[in-house]
Amino acid sequence: MEGVVLKLPSFRILNPNYSSPSSATIRLGFRSFSSSATDSVSAASIVKKGNQALESTSLGHITRPDFPILHQEVNGSKLVYLDNAATSQKPTAVLKALLNYYEAYNSNVHRGIHFLSAKATDEYELARKKVATFINASEPREIVFTKNATEAINLVAYSWGLSNLKPGDEIILTVAEHHSAIVPWQFVAQKTGATLKFVNLTEEEVPDIEKLKDMLSKKTKLLVIHHVSNTLGSVLPVGDIVFWSHNVGAKVLVDACQSVPHMVVDVQSLDADFLVASSHKMCGPTGVGFLYGKNELLSAMPPFLGGGEMIADVFLDHSTYAEPPSRFEAGTPAIGEVIGLGAAIDYLSGIGMQKIHDYEAELANYLYESLRSIPTVKIYGPVPSQNVHRTALCSFNVDNIHPTDIATFLDQQHGVAIRSGHHCAQPLHRYLGVSSSARASLHFYNTKEDVDAFILALNDTISFFTSFQ
Repeated sequence: MEGVVLKLPSFRILNPNYSSPSSATIRLGFRSFSSSATDSVSAASIVKKGNQALESTSLGHITRPDFPILHQEVNGSKLVYLDNAATSQKPTAVLKALLNYYEAYNSNVHRGIHFLSAKATDEYELARKKVATFINASEPREIVFTKNATEAINLVAYSWGLSNLKPGDEIILTVAEHHSAIVPWQFVAQKTGATLKFVNLTEEEVPDIEKLKDMLSKKTKLLVIHHVSNTLGSVLPVGDIVFWSHNVGAKVLVDACQSVPHMVVDVQSLDADFLVASSHKMCGPTGVGFLYGKNELLSAMPPFLGGGEMIADVFLDHSTYAEPPSRFEAGTPAIGEVIGLGAAIDYLSGIGMQKIHDYEAELANYLYESLRSIPTVKIYGPVPSQNVHRTALCSFNVDNIHPTDIATFLDQQHGVAIRSGHHCAQPLHRYLGVSSSARASLHFYNTKEDVDAFILALNDTISFFTSFQ
């Protein structure tokens, strides 16, 4: 049952019954890596006022001027954007990079010998190098551009999965995975006879890592795991999980969509076989994501799509294929968007991912404690502590108020943008005993004032709906 969007006060109030799974403290492993990205960007120059400026002003206040979309009113109120797990906003540097491409050197890549084509190709391949450096891939050819992270997972499923899995093989996932990490492997299991096995949550509402470890066996051929949950905000010890998986001969695909934008991710340190992320969640344009794959794996995989530029030679009766990554980039790619992703990486690197992580860790605790202070709010996921890292994301429900009604009231009456629904994680919500939840998610350009405005608006929302009960 969905909430309806009407002009207030004409509101139909939805009061589903929610169960409330308990929350307690759990110790999660968390690896801290040093950043390997060194690029900087002029649009982030405001960040480079030195440590003294950063000590006196929060990172959110310093970077906020770089995001034009944040400086507007929505429904008569100042916009408070807290839906960053769905998509991030774009700094001026990224917008200018897109405009510059289309104004100055719009052309196809890897095809022409004229100046515009050569310039576009150089910038496109430079973006690949930037991505490789950003996640510390060993070489740029381990980066494949896709239209999003969903396509990147499907690429692995159809190219690696169909070629390497057979009846009796097992694929392990958790119940907390995004639909994009579940559905492709359902397709593969149906086609190959492989079996999907799922890891449940602990009482602390995080994937049961010890159970996962026990489930690994010689039958396990692939583990598909998120780094950060888009619903629970939990951070998994991916490095340890990869180590255990490799001990039984299994490959590991890491969904890093919610970690790459917020912390240092080092694929060589993690030793992940495959890793996917999405540009639009890391201050880049929509329409582009990327797959990291170890070179020896990509080289052994057949093409995912056929077409121009993924070939070596085409004959009437057969074709031969280019080496990776070209083998997996058929047709004209999203050139401007890839270049925009490169600009986003420059921007993030100019700030520093460790600095972003540290600042967001403070915001995460502030958001969690502020929400927890409201008696009728149930927050899902782990309780943060000295030993438990939680990202700046909280999915929650309020007693007897539908999350869609909460999100609608916050938007229409206060200009606060949050998410409501199942967050592409229906199995997880069913496991938690609810059909949907509200979600507030922050990025480095958010501030404690944003959290305060959200909490004030949420309290007003609760007061409004409880007045009808």
